[in-house]
Amino acid sequence: MNRLSHKYLKPVSDLIVTLLLWGYFSLVFPIIFTPVYLAAYMFSENCETSFQQLNHKFCVGFFFLIRIFIPAQKLRIADELGSIRSSVIVCNHQSYLDPLLLISLFPRHKTIVKSTFFRVPVFGWMLKQAGYVPSTSEGKLSELVIERIDTMDGYLASGGNLFIFPEGTRSRDGTIGRLNKGAFKIAKLSRTPVNVLYIRNTNKLFTPGRFLFNTMVPNTISIELIDRIDPEYQSDRFSIAQLISQVHSLLETQEAKNP
Repeated sequence: MNRLSHKYLKPVSDLIVTLLLWGYFSLVFPIIFTPVYLAAYMFSENCETSFQQLNHKFCVGFFFLIRIFIPAQKLRIADELGSIRSSVIVCNHQSYLDPLLLISLFPRHKTIVKSTFFRVPVFGWMLKQAGYVPSTSEGKLSELVIERIDTMDGYLASGGNLFIFPEGTRSRDGTIGRLNKGAFKIAKLSRTPVNVLYIRNTNKLFTPGRFLFNTMVPNTISIELIDRIDPEYQSDRFSIAQLISQVHSLLETQEAKNP
């Protein structure tokens, strides 16, 4: 394809594919998935697990559509990710696609979600049923945060994963920002390992600050396991600050590698 054709076709392709993909959220979700969620709420023996698995399947469908509608887009997922269980997972953050990608990888998962989303009608209710954790414990959400943290031990021990983006927000230039303590405090309280993942190139498909997907730019999204850390939480030498520094160093080293 010559440059002139690309110049005029790309905006059209970006717009059409973007509308199709967001249509998956605005049309397929309420028409097809919502009745299934309601059935799970009323009849499932474990509503939380059922909601997590439904979220997982919905996100798997989303990335399936990406592969269909954007042939230039490839996904490379490390095989060992599928074996992660009972772990706090921390990861860099490049795009709004990152949480959707991790949900598509882990059928049993929890994550931290901005508290404002818990106040959205219907959507907030679904977040609560899935066992997700509000990002702040202010106001009416304080009891929910306490409940989620108190029950996290049992959830992780039963094989579930908690994934968190400790930077708290998307990186605009790919550099690793300051890491918040929350993920590491939870790992210490639950005595669980910390798996460090690195996502690459989601920002090239869906760039922060841009509404349209980049549909005609060859790109490979990859996610890999950098390291599994088993801290000696019982040791007097253990330090959350040192654990954060270790994870930050791992992410920075990975970021410096060629894509």
